[in-house]
Amino acid sequence: MADVIPPLTEIPFAPYLDESGNISPALEGKIGVYAIFDADKCLRYVGISRDIASSLKLHIVRVPSQCHWLKFTTVTKPSRTVLSEIQAAWFDDLTADTDLWEQPLDCRRLMNDDEKHQLEQAINEAEQEKVLKNVARRVEKDILAQLAERGAAFEVRFNPKRKSEGILDIK
Repeated sequence: MADVIPPLTEIPFAPYLDESGNISPALEGKIGVYAIFDADKCLRYVGISRDIASSLKLHIVRVPSQCHWLKFTTVTKPSRTVLSEIQAAWFDDLTADTDLWEQPLDCRRLMNDDEKHQLEQAINEAEQEKVLKNVARRVEKDILAQLAERGAAFEVRFNPKRKSEGILDIK
């Protein structure tokens, strides 16, 4: 393990999706720290993972509009302390909505006025679940369209049981 934290500015940008529309297979099962950048190469999030490729897939599904570029460093001997130090150094002054990046997508955050009104008017739990499921389906359709537009070639399946809660969670 290197004693020096690799400066984020010295790591080259890599495209979020490779030319085949996938997360680089070279990152599968790799332990390390990764930084996610938007289309303008502005830093949006810094994460730690035991499988960088899997984490990147979760992020692009949760926040597809902000996942265009990445930088990463991998380690062979995981040390939570060292990984956390790299993450903190890379995060610097960035403030990110960690729930947005790290938790299953709560579609209530993306409800339009009509959907909010429908939820308010629901008179029982079954009607509320129906409204939330419809919101989740709409958001799912939007996400899948954004991923298709970006040329993503991997399959995304959401847990159908969570949709009635208004939650999109990758299965």
